[in-house]
Amino acid sequence: MTSIAADPADSVFVRACLGEPVEHTPVWFMRQAGRSLPEYRELRAEAGLSMLEACRRPDLVTEITLQPVRRHGVDAAVFYSDIVVPVAAAGVGVEIVAGTGPVVADPIRSTADLARIGRAEPADLSFVEEAVRMLIPRLEGTPLIGFAGAPFTLASYLIEGGPSKTHAKTKALMHGDPHLWHGLAERLAQITSTFLRVQIDAGASAVQLFDSWAGALSEADYRRFVLPHSAAVLQDIGPVVPRIHFGVGTAHLLTAMAEAGADVVGVDWRTPLDQAAALVNVADLRLDGGEPGPARTRAVQGNLDPALLGAPWEVVDHEVRRVLAEGEAATGHVFNLGHGVPPEADPGVLTRIVELVHKISVR
Repeated sequence: MTSIAADPADSVFVRACLGEPVEHTPVWFMRQAGRSLPEYRELRAEAGLSMLEACRRPDLVTEITLQPVRRHGVDAAVFYSDIVVPVAAAGVGVEIVAGTGPVVADPIRSTADLARIGRAEPADLSFVEEAVRMLIPRLEGTPLIGFAGAPFTLASYLIEGGPSKTHAKTKALMHGDPHLWHGLAERLAQITSTFLRVQIDAGASAVQLFDSWAGALSEADYRRFVLPHSAAVLQDIGPVVPRIHFGVGTAHLLTAMAEAGADVVGVDWRTPLDQAAALVNVADLRLDGGEPGPARTRAVQGNLDPALLGAPWEVVDHEVRRVLAEGEAATGHVFNLGHGVPPEADPGVLTRIVELVHKISVR
């Protein structure tokens, strides 16, 4: 029962992001294009390419992005790429290691290291533009979500040299050398803005800014070191399409993340959506600490626990209904998981979730 609009801007997904009336709650899944699908694994094996190489092939990106739309009937496609793609285009030596994630050969530890990061120009990302333009007609009205990593999460990879559970080196640099930190974050904000604008200009109907590791920070540190740079990205791309902002473990940061300027705040599985809706719909605060600005109404996205995909169907059914009920407290709700689809997830369960959401959320 996926609602296909002739114009993606009038799709149920885009309207829900903007808090407008919809026929049913739209649903898509973070990481829906990728590891959980056997057709994806088969395609990657046949191509024999690394993750980054696959992300630079418009034909592969197009096919992989389309796979979950065909299989699940989701209300939006998400562009198949990786958050380090624009960083690599800016000259950073990074590779995506299977089972590990992004690994940086020479981590950023000093001001001199900052000079190694160039500016990502649209021409450096021409393969992204080509892929999006190839995708749009084949999506036949299904909106495409572009995405990028937020400055803090990208900086964490560059400073740590790879994934980290504690982000200790990142926090130490942030506090020990604020000048270097802000210089790095400003450069990454420029790279991220360019990456998102290329996708928007080529036809993406919405974008999501992932700050996957922001939950590792206190609210004070987030406001001082991160919020200005995420806000710069969201303000730079402007309100031309809905902007979604998501992080993991960010219950204590939801109000601050909303202030960065997104239209939709993604919520992980730890926070009920009715509580999240109250937290993100408060008067905006000026980033310079001045008087509150006018209140804004934001939609929420989420937030089924991905671990439940392996539970008996009656458990999944109950939890989907709970999430939908809690989402009714928000002006707009986009159903999603509270994080990405695990690689071991049964695709059939995802398809059943889409069908269930569409069935029981009919207005």
